[in-house]
Amino acid sequence: MGFLSHQTHTDSFLFITTLFIFVSIHLCLSSANDTITSNTSIEDNHTITSNNTNFKLGFFSPPNSTNRYVAIWYLSDSNIVWIANREQAVKDSSGVIKIHKDGNLVVMDGRNYIVWSTNLTFSTKYVTNISSAQLQDKGNLVLRDDNTGETVWDSFTHPADAAMPMMKITANKFTGKKMEYVSWKSPTDPSSGDYSVSMERLAAPELFLWYKKTRPYYRTGPWNGRTFLGSPTMLTEYLYGWRLDHDPDGTNYLTYNFADPDAFAIVWITYDGKLRMAKFLNQKNFATIDISPKDCDFYGACGPFGNCDPSSKPICSCFEGFEPRNVQEWSKKNWTSGCVRKKEAQLQCDRLKNLNNNSNNGVDEVQQDGFKVFNNMKVPDFAERSDDDLDNCRTSCLANCSCLAYAYDSYIGCMFWITDLIDLEQFSIGGVDLFLRVPHSQLATGNKGRRVNKSLIIAIIAGAIGIVALAICAYITWQKWTAKQARK
Repeated sequence: MGFLSHQTHTDSFLFITTLFIFVSIHLCLSSANDTITSNTSIEDNHTITSNNTNFKLGFFSPPNSTNRYVAIWYLSDSNIVWIANREQAVKDSSGVIKIHKDGNLVVMDGRNYIVWSTNLTFSTKYVTNISSAQLQDKGNLVLRDDNTGETVWDSFTHPADAAMPMMKITANKFTGKKMEYVSWKSPTDPSSGDYSVSMERLAAPELFLWYKKTRPYYRTGPWNGRTFLGSPTMLTEYLYGWRLDHDPDGTNYLTYNFADPDAFAIVWITYDGKLRMAKFLNQKNFATIDISPKDCDFYGACGPFGNCDPSSKPICSCFEGFEPRNVQEWSKKNWTSGCVRKKEAQLQCDRLKNLNNNSNNGVDEVQQDGFKVFNNMKVPDFAERSDDDLDNCRTSCLANCSCLAYAYDSYIGCMFWITDLIDLEQFSIGGVDLFLRVPHSQLATGNKGRRVNKSLIIAIIAGAIGIVALAICAYITWQKWTAKQARK
């Protein structure tokens, strides 16, 4: 009996010990499966996986291509979120990603040529101490110095064409340095393409989509703490968790996240200038949406001082007091040259200048400019900003001959424009009230318009009274006729 008891204890001890060793080895292997060290490398047919298993890093080929690229993907390689060697492919399956002897993370081909590197210049302490790269649960690949634990490089600050929750888009108002997301060249070529996104206009930050990095293609309008003023159709669920913040060094950054931890989304810039959003819930893709710019979305579609209204035909028009700069182009629906102010609609400052140049012409005849309000507008580009309240915003603009328009948002404050108004759009909902500077004569025209409306109302009332009177007379006549017939 004692022997059996001793044997049972021995078997239990061996089982627990074996289980402990197995679990330890498993944990060790699991923890190492998300990391590249100086003693490990990733060959073409291998991957590393984030601890939550959502992300993998390895080699892939685009559709209809045999070129090999090192990439990070979400769930499957149809959801590529980052590419290392996008500008220089590995031509066969001989590639490897590893920690180089200088501490950099590199991609090498079969000839031991470096086709991509984190390209850091390490100090002596980094060279003599081992660095490692880890794929984190958020999809960020980070390179660390193992001695200090300091992150010296990460993929989130070197994005490709895709944005994910908690990724930043940044710009520094002092240095001018900005982060860019750049599209693929084509569906089969992930090298840098024609379209890119960056943060601009840091006085009231907004996002720009660029064509060939020099031509504005689309802009969101400034961020007002809840939405982009030039993108009123963006759904609230997309905007939840957007946050604009800044660091003491002057870096502004925009991030987004979801309230639901099971929700996830990827936004790509496509090779042809669209935005594609893939939405996931519990690791299942339930929606993919392509957001394509429409006619009025294209930057400056109607040119300077041209107003774009997608509900009108044609979509472009000039404000009252303005006319097409090039009538022939305008008639052919080429609106890019925009509108100019008519000679008879000169502003007060311009008329004063002309009167001063022709003395004794009666300066007293000049009356003060005013503002006409246009509701639900996308604010023009190149806004200046001040901390004035709404009333002072108007007063300051009116006192400045260079100020052509102003708008006010409770979060952004006073915005005003001293250059030609470009990239205007009339929304059905959203946007802001834009106050356009006009000469006094146009204000008088507006008053005449109101008098005409009052006259019309009076005429309508008088007509209604006449109809009622006629009806009463007809009723009395009918009653008399009825009574006469009864007597007969």
